[in-house]
Amino acid sequence: MKVAAGVDIGSLTAKSVILGQDGKMAAYRVIQGKIVDENAAKASLEQALEEAHLDRKAVGFLVTTGYGRNMVHFADKSITEISCHARGAECLHPGVHTVIDIGGQDSKVIALDGGGRVVNFAMNDKCAAGTGRFLEVMAGALDVPLEEMGALSLGSDDPASISSICTVFAESEVISLKARGRSKVDIIAGIHEAIGRRMHSMVNQAGLTPPVVMSGGVAKNVGVVSVLERLLATPVIVPQEPQIVGALGAALFALDRIGGG
Repeated sequence: MKVAAGVDIGSLTAKSVILGQDGKMAAYRVIQGKIVDENAAKASLEQALEEAHLDRKAVGFLVTTGYGRNMVHFADKSITEISCHARGAECLHPGVHTVIDIGGQDSKVIALDGGGRVVNFAMNDKCAAGTGRFLEVMAGALDVPLEEMGALSLGSDDPASISSICTVFAESEVISLKARGRSKVDIIAGIHEAIGRRMHSMVNQAGLTPPVVMSGGVAKNVGVVSVLERLLATPVIVPQEPQIVGALGAALFALDRIGGG
């Protein structure tokens, strides 16, 4: 029996999802590295297949998506991340109308019609402003573990003012605030506020209709999610594993091709 596979190649992570012909997820794998390329995609897929106790021959159709989807030459088809994130989010949370995705190097907001069809979107793929890479740089400037930033920011009563969302300028602001004695907690909260304002603007461009689902690695940052919920005045649903939403969507498109679901 053949399975469907989806691989999402981002700038910082490679994600793979394996679906059985019944549409149930057999396994998934997320690989993070400094360089994400075809080798990372292959490793992610192989590890997911190993977890599902399958080999490469079991894959009936493979769809790639994401930042580096065209570099995966062993794929059967590549599909845009807009379509795949929409499909994945709709599968996990039927009836979703707005998808916010913040990845390693880009961010996007997708408006859906409630039935999984894309009606509009806004995307920033020209710079790393407000993305996972942006947060990595800020964490480095503050000497704070990236995974601790979200929880730390929730303890702030007075977020610092970060006027720029550009990675280079924001890093300078953070270093200056740190030198002037502002607490790391308030600076981190200010960083999250800046990201929230940028994403709020993108949501306005695409159009906001609840329910809202957030995907991508930054969805694991409770501070950013909290800011977005306040600015958007609506709950933001975070899937159990927000990084595999795009790969899941790709796998669902692959499942169409092998006649499963």
